[in-house]
Formats: sequence, structure tokens, C-alpha cells
Amino acid sequence: MLTSIKEFFESRLSPAENEEADTGLSTDLASAALMIEVMRSDHRLDAREEKEFLHVLQVSLGISEQDLKQLVELARSKASQATSLYEFTRLINDRYSYVQKVALIKNMWRIAFSDEELDKYEEHLIRKISELVYVSHSDFIRTKLEVKRPSE
Repeated sequence: MLTSIKEFFESRLSPAENEEADTGLSTDLASAALMIEVMRSDHRLDAREEKEFLHVLQVSLGISEQDLKQLVELARSKASQATSLYEFTRLINDRYSYVQKVALIKNMWRIAFSDEELDKYEEHLIRKISELVYVSHSDFIRTKLEVKRPSE
């Protein structure tokens, strides 16, 4: 497993940009893993959530289809092996600006609402992640309402 993550990073980085680009890739992996946790939290895998998850990653990261598939594979593996959210939220706290953190929470709401039903476990997990990455409660609520009622 660690070998595949290392190979993924090394195949996309030249030695000169290794440290700087690795930061972006590792935060992308952490973000994807957190979004996967949101999808899994209601114990039902819905095709609409999967579709929205892939769309959110594609748009927010701007990566190729092949890279997207590899990232999702790695994120699924990493999420299933994780014992806590800390390893992901620590990376987000270390490397994301506040605006990026709010965008991550908003993307989680997009995934949670994509099946047109907000489960209490999804909301609880997004709240917990929001607190762990120090997003204010007002921004937590604001992003929820923006996603829930986009046209209002």
C-alpha cells in the first residue's frame, strides 16, 4: 500500500519539485479520503454520491481522468485503513488556508446532499471534520445552507 502511494507521487513529480508538489498531492489525497468517509458514513453507497464525489474532485483538483482514478483508489485504500480522522485533518490544518478548508466542507455538503437525503451520520461527520480543521460554526452552517438551497 505504501509503495503504491509512493509510486503515485513519484510518477507525477520531478526531483526538483518533489517537496513542493508532494504537499499538494498529499492534501489532495487527504481531502479525497475525508470525502470518502462522508460517503460511507450513512452506510449506503449511492451512485449519485459517487458521481458527485468524482465531479467535485475533478473540478476542485483539475486533474486528468487517469490521475483521478488513481487518486480515488489510493484515497479509498487510505480511508479504509485509517484508525482516525486525525491523519487527514492534520494535513489539512498544516497546509490549507481557511478559505480552502471552507471549500472542503462545502464539497462534503455537496456529496452529502447529492442523494437528496441528509443522513444524521453524514451531518455529524461533517460537523466533526469542520471542528477538527477549525472552520467556524457560522461557516459550517452557511456552506450547508448554500448547498441545500443553491437557487434561493
